[in-house]
Amino acid sequence: MTPSLRKAFCFLRARDLLQLPDGRVDIDGDRVFALVQRYETVRTEAPKYECHRKYIDVQFIVTGEEVIGWAPAERMSVTEAYDADKDVCFGTIAAGTWTPVRLEAGQLMVLWPEDAHSPKGAARAPSAVMKIVIKVAV
Repeated sequence: MTPSLRKAFCFLRARDLLQLPDGRVDIDGDRVFALVQRYETVRTEAPKYECHRKYIDVQFIVTGEEVIGWAPAERMSVTEAYDADKDVCFGTIAAGTWTPVRLEAGQLMVLWPEDAHSPKGAARAPSAVMKIVIKVAV
């Protein structure tokens, strides 16, 4: 495990996560930081996928449950070119060629730059989620 990933996991263990406000929380400047989010999951027939180049995503579900679609990035057809300032590009993945990963409170998923992913999917019915995405520079 890298020192930066260790900082991410220590952050998740050492805090009362429910008390964090939405938004960015610095852990180690731009090398490791958390994005606290609260939202309603959605059902969709055409999930929007994303990829990153500069950061690993550690997506941790604090409350609720969601489905994150996953596939190798090379399967993604880019619909919005890579934006270096936001470290993201968006696209689609053909139906039946991606894997749904169901996460519930206390579970996490680590996504590397070679992983395309579609967050915020409804697990059963749309529901409220609190999630922390820790961005770890590669």
